[in-house]
Amino acid sequence: MFNRKTQNIEKIRNLKLLISNKYELSDNTIISIAELSCHEPDCPPIETVITVRYENGSMKNWRVAKPISEVEETDIYELEEHSH
Repeated sequence: MFNRKTQNIEKIRNLKLLISNKYELSDNTIISIAELSCHEPDCPPIETVITVRYENGSMKNWRVAKPISEVEETDIYELEEHSH
């Protein structure tokens, strides 16, 4: 269990760096990455939600239909500019 936690911390750190570089975010922009379980009929069992909070208070959200541990660099580069 602790091993998975440690791997996710490093994975999240790397994903945040990719997102920051892709969108050229300032150091004051907050990036949150969370793994959520969904029990609704038409959604994946586990998805990764990425939230960016800009300095001006605006936000963008993206969802990747897989757990954090399976999110790849290509998933980040395929994120759309618009929020979900």
